[in-house]
Amino acid sequence: MFTEWFEPAVLVVVGFLSGAINAVAGGGSLLVFPALLATGMTPLVANVTNSVAQGPGFVGAALSQREDLGGNRLRVVTTSIAAAVGSVLGCVLLMVLPGSVFDAVVPVLVGLSALLMAFQNTIRKWLGNPDPTAPDRTTMLTVGIFFASIYGGYFGGARSVIFIAILVLAANDTMRRLNALKSWLGLIGSAVTFVVYALIAPVDWVAVLMLAPTTVLGGWVGGKLAQRIPATLLRYVVVVIAAGVAVYMAMDWLD
Repeated sequence: MFTEWFEPAVLVVVGFLSGAINAVAGGGSLLVFPALLATGMTPLVANVTNSVAQGPGFVGAALSQREDLGGNRLRVVTTSIAAAVGSVLGCVLLMVLPGSVFDAVVPVLVGLSALLMAFQNTIRKWLGNPDPTAPDRTTMLTVGIFFASIYGGYFGGARSVIFIAILVLAANDTMRRLNALKSWLGLIGSAVTFVVYALIAPVDWVAVLMLAPTTVLGGWVGGKLAQRIPATLLRYVVVVIAAGVAVYMAMDWLD
């Protein structure tokens, strides 16, 4: 009786926290993934369910920043195509490769996501501020978004951090406009994974129905509180949890 209501309650709460953390600091999906594992899901099922449940949260972010997408149609078109094709390829790789491959690499992916979350501000400082007057490095930008989207379709944790790092490195514009493009590319990747996973992946739709609405609600609340809550604190909470999950899964796989 206890587990009948406890696990759904945990998912509802974690979904809300994930949405709020995404709005304030990013990386909320790394909070949902271990919660899904704790319900007894395999890593593969937890991954695809997490990806589908996180999708609605990107809609609001992309729509709210849509006005900042104008001014460079070529950049938007080329990166959008790269994001869509890369995401499809990542989803296909997840489905066709043996589950043992995902079980083996997921601790590395979770650990990588934790590192990217921990050092995202340092990475931005290394890359410097983009120069809005300089031309884009179009080939580097398109190829970078393509491979980042393969990663996003396969796993997805901290995908937005990778996107923004590539955009700052290869696309020259204001950070506000690059951030808007990052949100748009995240929406494309989420839409692709939603469709592909819905058709061919073992998604736990009951969990999605519990997570998706609370993720959206958490995102709305998080957006309202974004100026009051230290983003650094929330980010490192996610980092610690993700690092712990990576170590636990690595030890479990080695056993």
